[in-house]
Amino acid sequence: MSTEAAPAAEPVVAPPPAGWEEARSRVYAVGLAAALPATNRSLAEADGHTLVEPLTTRTDLPAFPTSSVDGWAVRGAGPWQVVGRVLAGGAPPPLAEEGSTVEIATGAMVPAGATAILRIEESERTADGRITGTPRPAPEWRLPGEEARAGEELLPAGTPVDPALLGLAASCGHDSLRVRRPPRAALLVFGDELLTSGPPTAGRVRDALGPAVPSWLRRYGCQVRPADVVGPVADTLPAHVAALRQALAGADLICTTGGTMHGPVDHLHPALEALGADYVVNTVAVRPGFPMLLARVTSDDGRVRFVAGLPGNPQSAIVALVSLVAPLLAGLQGRQMPLLPQVTLAESVPGRGDYTHLALVRLDRVAGTAYPVRHVGSAMLRGLARADGFAVIRPGNSGEPGARVPFVPLPLFPGERAS
Repeated sequence: MSTEAAPAAEPVVAPPPAGWEEARSRVYAVGLAAALPATNRSLAEADGHTLVEPLTTRTDLPAFPTSSVDGWAVRGAGPWQVVGRVLAGGAPPPLAEEGSTVEIATGAMVPAGATAILRIEESERTADGRITGTPRPAPEWRLPGEEARAGEELLPAGTPVDPALLGLAASCGHDSLRVRRPPRAALLVFGDELLTSGPPTAGRVRDALGPAVPSWLRRYGCQVRPADVVGPVADTLPAHVAALRQALAGADLICTTGGTMHGPVDHLHPALEALGADYVVNTVAVRPGFPMLLARVTSDDGRVRFVAGLPGNPQSAIVALVSLVAPLLAGLQGRQMPLLPQVTLAESVPGRGDYTHLALVRLDRVAGTAYPVRHVGSAMLRGLARADGFAVIRPGNSGEPGARVPFVPLPLFPGERAS
């Protein structure tokens, strides 16, 4: 009998990490290719969705001349004989006679034949009931099409639907919109060492990502129900596969926390293999945040869903969110790739060699400068709680005071706009 030892298992060889900017572009493209289907929604149901078609107006805005003040619509020179009243919502007859006037309310349709509007506070009545005064030189009414002409594009496809857009759509005559629904997301928390209540103790740490990640996802426009947050999932391969299968049945995106390495209890990669997933990005050259991944799962009916593997360290997980999840979600919703504004560094920020450095900063919005914050280790959240986002220090560079660098803002509530 041979006594030769069995050959050792070959070590797992990780692929070279993708560049940070390349990874963002790649995940946006696959998200856009798998954009959620279009549907019609009433204005009452469309908040938080995304326009599939440009918003155009069905009529001139305003559709007819409307008074911008309370006063008198007059024809010719005064004094004027009062012949009626016009309120908002009515269609007045023409002012046919020179020297005639009708009382008019703000927003009411200006009668044909009117040559001016005299403000009520700048008018007087004569003893015989006629109106006198001097109209202002500038017209006191809004002309048809002053805001927009019928058929004019007001907002492009890919615009998020918010309260301002809903009001504009209503004023244009729309009752419903062609939109993409918000993505549905789920979160799987991996790690037997995690506690879900109380303080850390006896070698076990509190799960910080289970409460935090769903709220970040909602700020990116996702729908996340409490039942969609699952964990801690047991540190076994069957438990990981089962949890992923269940989440994939109802979600467009599943985020996982932890397990992105290849250690003895890191089962995410084998679970993805068991599900037939293919990697869109497998590791990114960014610090903090290493390693992160995005995989794609295609079901038998052709439906594409995504799994974003976030590192277990809390700040690294948020870096993965802003790096991979944000551009993916923009693509799925048919929105534009998130553009990165520029900020001026008020203090130096170190580089990370061949890796992109996402450095937590707070903004001085008055001065337009960014200051690095403290407590920014991969496992720390204190700095994140005080920050406005991340300054981007590209590979091979360091951020010197006065340098202009890209800035990745932390997400706001859906519909909010940065100041």
